[in-house]
Amino acid sequence: MTSLSTPGPGVRSRSPSAWPGFAVRRLTSLVVIFIALLVVSFLIVQLIPGDPAVGVAGANADLADVQRVRTELGLDRPIWERFLAHAGGVFTGDLGTSFMYRQPVETIILNRLPFTATIAVTGIVVVLLVAVPLGMVIGVLTRGGRRRWLDTAFGVVTGFLDSIPGYIMASFLVVMFALGIGLVPLFPPAYAPRFGAASFVLPVAAIVIGPICTISRVVRRETAVVLDTDYMRTARGWRLPAFRRHVRWALPNLLTTTLTLSGLILTGMIGGAIIIESVFALPGLGSGIIKAILDRDYPVIQGMVLVIGMIAALVNLLVDVLLGLIDQRTLGGSHVSA
Repeated sequence: MTSLSTPGPGVRSRSPSAWPGFAVRRLTSLVVIFIALLVVSFLIVQLIPGDPAVGVAGANADLADVQRVRTELGLDRPIWERFLAHAGGVFTGDLGTSFMYRQPVETIILNRLPFTATIAVTGIVVVLLVAVPLGMVIGVLTRGGRRRWLDTAFGVVTGFLDSIPGYIMASFLVVMFALGIGLVPLFPPAYAPRFGAASFVLPVAAIVIGPICTISRVVRRETAVVLDTDYMRTARGWRLPAFRRHVRWALPNLLTTTLTLSGLILTGMIGGAIIIESVFALPGLGSGIIKAILDRDYPVIQGMVLVIGMIAALVNLLVDVLLGLIDQRTLGGSHVSA
């Protein structure tokens, strides 16, 4: 019988031997992802129809002007030469210069990144702080078939909200809370020097509602499974405090599956933030990359795709580290004894 001091399969003695191998594998994976993003971001802009030199030269430019601009931008060089120049610049910290603004791409990204990062990071924190406790509470209250009405209502409401696409949810929140009752501002006043915290309330709400519903349903199911294990039944039989049973023992054991799925959902939230900020006219990476595509601003597109992709990869890495801290079996290392 499992001891109450080490009550479940998720609570393990930690050995540092698994971490070096995990670090090597994950760093190698990051390098591969970085190179893949570098290649894909370069090749994908070649598929955008139109000639960037025409837009840069202006509507009244003649063929000689367009050719001169193409030469200045390096667009007349073979594609492999342009790729090597681009890759060499990236590896030295130079993402290139914008065709349209004649500014370093890293400057443009750094000016827009705080808006996207604020929405994405705040959204991830809110999702984890709300979804996990909500799912656990529903799982505890409906344990063993109790309160079936609550279980049914929870499933119906979360399923309905989760089925609404993020941009539709964003539009609904704008109509209801900004244009309707005026509870929060949609845009900052013209005299405001910068966006205030209130400007991010609706974007964050739009991006977190779906993931909260999805993850809380997973947590509810995993809570029901964990509460039905032998060691949890023993703990209840010994009349141990409910808070100690649920937080100290049940929570670590249900987080492994929850975080595995959450990693995929949280990564998707980064892409969702790019769409949501466009709905709310926030000057983040989303609106920036859309404008760059319309302007055929190749360096900006390549730089933003690379940055967004690496942020998503780092979020996945963080989730894997958290999983390793909870249960070292997820590190793929040697056997860890109970």
